[in-house]
Parts: sequence; structure tokens; C-alpha cells
Amino acid sequence: MSVSASPAGAPARARTARSHPALSLVSTHVVGPVATVLAASFLLFSALALAPGDPVARLLGPHASDAARSAMRTRLGLDDPLPERYWHWLTGALRGDLGTSLTYRQPVSELLAPRLLTTLLLIGMAALLILVVGLLLGGIGGTSPRWRPLVNALSGLGIAVPSFVATSVLIGFFAVNLGWFPTGGAGEGFTDRLWHLTLPAVALSIGYAAYLTQMTSAAIAEEATAEHVLTGRGRGLPRSWLFRRHILRNASLPVLTASGLTVAGLMAGAVVVEPAFGIDGIGSLLIKSVSAKDYPVVTAISVLIVAVFVVVTTVLDAGQSLLDPRLRKGR
Repeated sequence: MSVSASPAGAPARARTARSHPALSLVSTHVVGPVATVLAASFLLFSALALAPGDPVARLLGPHASDAARSAMRTRLGLDDPLPERYWHWLTGALRGDLGTSLTYRQPVSELLAPRLLTTLLLIGMAALLILVVGLLLGGIGGTSPRWRPLVNALSGLGIAVPSFVATSVLIGFFAVNLGWFPTGGAGEGFTDRLWHLTLPAVALSIGYAAYLTQMTSAAIAEEATAEHVLTGRGRGLPRSWLFRRHILRNASLPVLTASGLTVAGLMAGAVVVEPAFGIDGIGSLLIKSVSAKDYPVVTAISVLIVAVFVVVTTVLDAGQSLLDPRLRKGR
């Protein structure tokens, strides 16, 4: 009886999945990302809660009495069970209440708002540089065998140089020696901010632009030597038409993937660049909060970085489905 029921049930489930494409879309692009962010937030919250160090001792100092410490722990809810503490944080975060900073004694959301604008401007400038330089050099390296060794050498050098080394070189040469750019700060006003954030954006984009250059060059070079492209050239088809119709179209999927992952990683990269340039953004605040054991701020920024990465990769996945119909059929 069970043997005959299995083949009959499988087509029924397949027909149900095909008849409800909206359910599959919601599951892939809504339920999955939300579950990922929730799981990541719980892991981050738990790791910070179990990390060594006592924020109460940081707040009250070493000479505080046991009664004062106990009262502060009760006030902050540190004696509650971990699942209960996480539930209170999650429900508050959904209402826009990310808690109160232990160091600054003000709501975390008020601390993040002005700094987030600075970081987003920095990330936007860096993303523009990455896409322009990476796609341009990658296109040159992929289509021109003559320039490909130079492009590969430059991209390899960009990947090998750590961001903090590039930051030191840029500050020493362009800011200190030449005096073209300020050595630190985010500036005041839109134009002044662009001027102050130019060097940090360059420092943030070097490694990512080199990675995108390598991926773009390899993807275009691989598609240029494909059998159908070589056949088209043998039949006398125009090179420009082959490039637009076949090479660029087929290479766009891995290039889109590399571009999306690159942009998604910029928020984490800002953690290294911002303190070096004295920019009061999300990255600098995260470093200060980790040193001060300001767990509400650290939790909020860490979850924000994860959420940005999940959103960007979800949009990237949707873009891949639009470019490649085979992915939609697979789902």
C-alpha cells in the first residue's frame, strides 16, 4: 500500500509547487532572508552575552559595592535568562528600540542615525569606484590578450595589499606629502564631505575593485573562447555583435554575482578604514563599543551588517533569476 502511494503523492506535490509559484518566491526571497537575520541576531546576541567581561564593572568602576552592582545588573536585565533577554531585545528592535548605550547613556538608535549617513556615503563612493574601475579594467583584460597580463598584475597587487597598508600609503603620500586631501574627519556639508571621504573611499575600494577586475576579466575571457563564439567568428559575424549578444550576456551572471558580493562586504570593510581616517561612522563606533564592552551598540551594529549583507544577496539572487531563466525553472 505504501509503495503505490509514493509515486502518486510525488506528482501531486510537484503539481502543487508548480501551481503556487508565489509561495516559492516568498519562501526564497522573504522567509529565507528573514530567518537568516533572526538566526544571526540570536547567535550574535548569545555570543556577546556569554563573552568574558562584566559591563557593570565597566560602568560603576572597581570600587562599587556589591549591592550597587547587583542593583545595576537587575536594572539592565543581566540576571534574566538568555532567551528572555533576547526576546526583549528582539521585540524592542522590531519597534525601533535598540536599547540604551552603556557608554553614552543614550538610545542606540540616536547614536547610529548620524553615523549611518556618513558610512552610507562612504560606501556609496567606494561602490561607485569599485564598479567603474573593476568593470573597466576587467573588460580590457578580458577582451585584449595584449593588456591582460598587466591587468592581472594590477589586480593581483590590489588583492595582496591589505587595506590598512593602503590606508597608510594614501595618507602619507596624498594627505601629508602633497596636501591634496585632509588627513581625517568626515567634513561638514555635502561637498566638504565628498572631499574628506575621497581617500577613505579609495582605500576601501582597492581590494574589492581588484577582485571584481579578476572576476570580470576571467568571465569575459572564458566566454570569448567558447565554441559558439568561435563558430560565429568563423562565419564572419561582426565582433561587436558577438560581444554584445553572447560574450557580455553570458558573462554578466558571474560578474553580477561578484559585484553584489563586493558591495555587500563594504559595510564590514568600513570597520577597518573609518578608524584609520578618524571618521565618526558605524565602523569607528563599533570599534569603540567593543573596547568599552558596550554590548547594546555592538549587537545593533553587528546585526545591521548582517542584515545589509542578506538584503544585498537576496536582491542579487533575484537579479540572477531574471538574467538566467534556467534558475527560475530550477526553483
